[in-house]
Amino acid sequence: QVHLVESGGGSVQAGGSLRLSCVASEYTFDTYCMGWFRQAPGKEREGVTTLDVDGRTGYADSVLGRFTISKDNAKNTLYLEMNSLKPEDTAMYYCAAGYIFTLRSPDYNYWGQGTQVTVSS
Repeated sequence: QVHLVESGGGSVQAGGSLRLSCVASEYTFDTYCMGWFRQAPGKEREGVTTLDVDGRTGYADSVLGRFTISKDNAKNTLYLEMNSLKPEDTAMYYCAAGYIFTLRSPDYNYWGQGTQVTVSS
C-alpha cells in the first residue's frame, strides 16, 4: 500500500510561485511513476506532469516551461515547482503513483488527499 501526503498549497497572485511537496511511503519512487494532477471546480481532473523511476518527465502543454517536477529519493518526497502562476492554474492539486508513464489519471493507482492552489489576478 502506498501512502501519499501533499502540502505546500496556498494563495498567490498571478506571476507568483509555489512549491508543492508530496511525501510518499518508502520505496515508492523505486517502483512507481509519479504524477501531479489538478482539478478545478466543475472540471475534470487533468494531468499536469509525470516522472518515472528513471527520471524521465512529461508535462501538459499548459504548464510546460513554468512547472517542474522533481523528487528527492532520500526524503521520499516529490516536488512540483510552479512559477509564473496564472489564475487558470487555480485547482486542487494531487500527487499520484502508478505503473504507467502517462498523464491519464485512470492509470494511477494511489492518490493523496490534495492541496489547494489559488491564484488571484
